[in-house]
Amino acid sequence: MEVLTVGGGCFWCVEAIFNQIKGVEKVVSGYMGGTVPGTPTYREVCSGLTGHAEVIQVTYNPEIISYEELLVIFMTSHDPTTLNRQGADVGTQYRSVIFYHSDEQRAIAEQVIKELKPYFESTIVTEVSPATTFHAAEEYHQNYYENNKEQMYCAAVISPKLAKLRKLHASKLKE
Repeated sequence: MEVLTVGGGCFWCVEAIFNQIKGVEKVVSGYMGGTVPGTPTYREVCSGLTGHAEVIQVTYNPEIISYEELLVIFMTSHDPTTLNRQGADVGTQYRSVIFYHSDEQRAIAEQVIKELKPYFESTIVTEVSPATTFHAAEEYHQNYYENNKEQMYCAAVISPKLAKLRKLHASKLKE
């Protein structure tokens, strides 16, 4: 098993997407990249003062899906051209970011961004940074979409992202 850590806006959205992908064994919502010591809370991260991004940490089987394939899914399932924003979610905690766990992951991330650049009208602003300490989010954030499908945010924001995922990456989805 290997690990991927990415942030693309609200972690509920990104988690819902990666829970659908073949080869993904586990997805945990959390926080990474901050400058404040200790384990941050959701409220602290949402203040924008800790420097953390809302991220997901994905444990996956590289014999079923590659790191590169996961990054392509990530980059095409959110808007990597908006700085510190995804839709109505605004702040540094919602930045588009790939936290790499090795030099090989860094190189692949940079290559994927370079290859996808022509497909976007605006400049890709996704940050590529070394992974730091991962802090799992509070329990009520885990599997949020699965547990709250009828909630307005889920219906209005996450469900359309999942429809796009099914259209663009149908062959990569769990059955």
